[in-house]
Amino acid sequence: MPDSGDVSPVKASNPGDSQVRVYPVPPREEAEPGEIVDGFLEAMTGDDPGFAIARKYLTKRAAGGWKPEERTTVLTSAPASGQQEGRTGREDMPGGLVYRLSGRQVAAVDSSHAYQPVRATDYAGTLHLVQVPGADGRRTEWRIDSLPQGLLLSESDFQRNYRSVNTFYFASGRPRTMVADPVYIRQRQDPVTRMDPVAQTVRALLDGPTSWLAPVVESSFPTGAALREGVVALAPDDQNRLKVPLDEKAAGVGEERCRRMAAQLLLTVGSLASTRVEQVELQGPDGQAVCVLDESDQDEYRTDPSGGMRANPYFVDASGRLARLEAGGEAIGSPEPVEGPFGNGTVRVGQAAIARDERRAAVISDEGRHLRTASMVSDVELPGVLVDSRGPRPEDRLSAPSWDGRDGLWVADRNPADPRLLMLPDGTGTPLEVSTPWLTDGVRIEELKVSGDGVRIALLLRKGDTTSLHIGRVERHGTGPEQTVEVVDLQAVAPRMDSVRSVSWSGPSRLVVLGKPAGGVEQVRYLQTDGSTSAAAVPGLNQVQAIAAADDEHAPLVAAADDGIVRLQAGANWQPMVGKGTAPVYPG
Repeated sequence: MPDSGDVSPVKASNPGDSQVRVYPVPPREEAEPGEIVDGFLEAMTGDDPGFAIARKYLTKRAAGGWKPEERTTVLTSAPASGQQEGRTGREDMPGGLVYRLSGRQVAAVDSSHAYQPVRATDYAGTLHLVQVPGADGRRTEWRIDSLPQGLLLSESDFQRNYRSVNTFYFASGRPRTMVADPVYIRQRQDPVTRMDPVAQTVRALLDGPTSWLAPVVESSFPTGAALREGVVALAPDDQNRLKVPLDEKAAGVGEERCRRMAAQLLLTVGSLASTRVEQVELQGPDGQAVCVLDESDQDEYRTDPSGGMRANPYFVDASGRLARLEAGGEAIGSPEPVEGPFGNGTVRVGQAAIARDERRAAVISDEGRHLRTASMVSDVELPGVLVDSRGPRPEDRLSAPSWDGRDGLWVADRNPADPRLLMLPDGTGTPLEVSTPWLTDGVRIEELKVSGDGVRIALLLRKGDTTSLHIGRVERHGTGPEQTVEVVDLQAVAPRMDSVRSVSWSGPSRLVVLGKPAGGVEQVRYLQTDGSTSAAAVPGLNQVQAIAAADDEHAPLVAAADDGIVRLQAGANWQPMVGKGTAPVYPG
């Protein structure tokens, strides 16, 4: 504690250590209206059971109707409050006061724990205060009788109280492919449910996917299944085994379905970095084990379509040849051109995408006009053109392609006269035109990256002088030549960035982005697919042109910069790999 200096007021909390805890205090006797408002706003930043202290600032009627779990509104800083001139009130409570709440909103979290960023916009809310009889019955006290539903927090308070976790579901129609659905839970005990972080995470999984992802995923848990009544804490034992007791709605499932449920749980609780779980045991309402799944058994349920194979980065060398680098080695060796026409100089490569099994590549050549695919492991002849763009300039032609986890190949034709998004189901044959109702009014696709699960696509969309990052949901209908594919329900992922130049997937729900924040300088940063900022930091790098990451979050980042191709391994700084090169990519 300081022993000298002036006392100065501060708002609810300052950015800083996430381990700081706020212990709210109840209102003092005969507190002024401004004290009631400030005390309530600060009490919302704590996590006392049931928000009991915060409710002491409310009238009995307001306390009974307030639902803090309904919504969390996130502001850049603690909300400012000010009294509206004059008095107002209802017939039954005349003479009340209105306090205006204001700030800059940057995000919201709904009742299903889904995070939604927004471009910083003005927030306005009101608190209505009235005088009610005090505890002694002789004097009156100011209390809040009308308020917005949910919590109102600054960014620093939100980061201190909440954490992001991945819940996992199966891609629709693909019983072995898992899709991550990030949600936010409380860092410690949830004040409303009294659940610890593991129980909160399991409950979020059982509640089902967020509304945005629900159309393209499915859960193996029966509808309405929940933890057994009274279970508010879950923890692995000293052998890292987690026992999860479920209610009667989960009873009677077969062995295979139960294993799929356990696989979802094992991957989900594994996303809690503080919890090591090697085995999950699902228990029925009678406490008997229904099924058990070990960590070693989850290989058949994967989030990484490469099958766990270590991915190598690739780039285009100074001669226009596609070359391979060894990402994991300590020493930096010479890059090796790939086999076939893309590595022997038959065609000059501009951009490339590597199939996830690293046996085929798709390249853009002839100044963006042509898309071809060919083997990288055998010396074959130059294949024919699969897609031909007639854009007037190189930047108006084909984007860099991208492979999804189903061997589908995606590419955008940026021709202003006929902008299209195309998909080749097996990387060859006649391309399907993907339905893109949002590709109008001068919007065009600058870059695209499809997730390994094939149900999400990251898009850099350019309109005028601005390029923004969005995530779209991939919906498929039918099979074979008659199938239709559409990308719908685009969500802005980085609304606080003025411009984004490059994006790559870096794990099941994380992106690495090269962009310029509003009022800042260009930088490389991690973002979650829901738009929230990842805690991982990226050291600065000058003059970056493109960034690439692997599905494996532990693989090094690779970038093209003024110094050539460089890489970033965990715990290290950027390290040069090749003096000259462009267009770095990992498989995908």
